[in-house]
Amino acid sequence: MALRLTRGEDSIVLAPADGGAIVGWTRAGRHILRRPSPEAVLNGQPGAMACFPLVPYCNRIANRRLVWNGQIHELAPNFGDNPHAIHGTGWQRTWTVDSAAPDRATLSLRHTPDSEAAARAWPFAFHARLTYVLSDSGLTLDIAATNTDSTPAPMGIGAHPWFPRPPGGAIAFQADGIWHLENSLPTRHGPIPAAWSHARGRAIGAEPLDHCFTEWSGEALLPGLRLTASPIFACLQVFTPANADFFCVEPVSHIPNAPNRPDLPPGQAMTVLTPGETLRGTIALSPA
Repeated sequence: MALRLTRGEDSIVLAPADGGAIVGWTRAGRHILRRPSPEAVLNGQPGAMACFPLVPYCNRIANRRLVWNGQIHELAPNFGDNPHAIHGTGWQRTWTVDSAAPDRATLSLRHTPDSEAAARAWPFAFHARLTYVLSDSGLTLDIAATNTDSTPAPMGIGAHPWFPRPPGGAIAFQADGIWHLENSLPTRHGPIPAAWSHARGRAIGAEPLDHCFTEWSGEALLPGLRLTASPIFACLQVFTPANADFFCVEPVSHIPNAPNRPDLPPGQAMTVLTPGETLRGTIALSPA
């Protein structure tokens, strides 16, 4: 069942049963996030909606293979025939509505690897909470994940919003580094090439990107929007496919395939949580 939040001219529709996703956000009838197709809504496809949470990892895990403390965990396919596991498990699960008011709602998700299927989704127990709040300044997403396992475990959080791409639109943010890719996976970290710099604004789709920027400032200017994020979201995944009518700017707490990269520095690696410890951050979208 859909859940509607309203405040002033803003209206947001949530789909707790479909990954806790945002179906759509309108302000005075104008779509702020990507407008999903009716088929996506009817079929409960969060990946084709407006925004979904990323937990307990962000982006890809190479070849669906997680190596942790010397143990190999084979993850289940979760994105068609894609060879990698992608976007975590939260976006494909039903979330519980813990509380709801006209302009805010808190959803939760409990994961326990108590079956083979559940363990192949993610081998560590966790409890995630997702709060959406509408205010006069826009939309805030508060994402938290607690390790409920009996041992320390890796954790990652983030959000995957989809934005409509207007003609002549640009993205602007400051960052100090970028990961170069092979087969959709990060292989080499280095300075940002001038052609990929967004420091002074860069036309969306000037060159297709699906890259992770590091040490970004925590603020990005998008067409008609200002995005800000807590320091825990130290990485920014930018997805600007060629000839698409959308783009994505995703604040995330680690780079793609981070659990299989033990050499990563803090801010790029997944966060190791002890039992009972929580990872939490806030993302805000403010119409400009």
